Amino acid sequence: MPAPPEMRTQIASTALLGIIEQAGLGVLTLAENLGRDELLRTRLTRDEVGRQLRILTDSLAALPPDLQKAMPEIDWAGWQRVGLQLMAPRGETQEDALWFAVESLTPALLLWLRVYRRNQPELFKMRG
Repeated sequence: MPAPPEMRTQIASTALLGIIEQAGLGVLTLAENLGRDELLRTRLTRDEVGRQLRILTDSLAALPPDLQKAMPEIDWAGWQRVGLQLMAPRGETQEDALWFAVESLTPALLLWLRVYRRNQPELFKMRG
């Protein structure tokens, strides 16, 4: 018998939160100790950071609205804007979005996810 829709949604949301955390950690690990100019000059690292950020933005966008409302401190609009800007052709807009995500959005996101995991652990647990 298939799982009820609310259980499938909870399982998918929990998996997405795990993907978001892993991608965020990947971004911070790759960009660790790099300044903006150095990151943008290092093609392989820049490209991988961009790939991880796209995974992050796509996963954040896929979270159900009720889960997003349960985490109001996350900058949902900022992540949406950055996601769109990362799809822009390579240039200043994309570079600004990439750096803003690395320097500001990703550290804040991971911090808030830790707070939510501690204060609302049910958001991160698969129920079955």
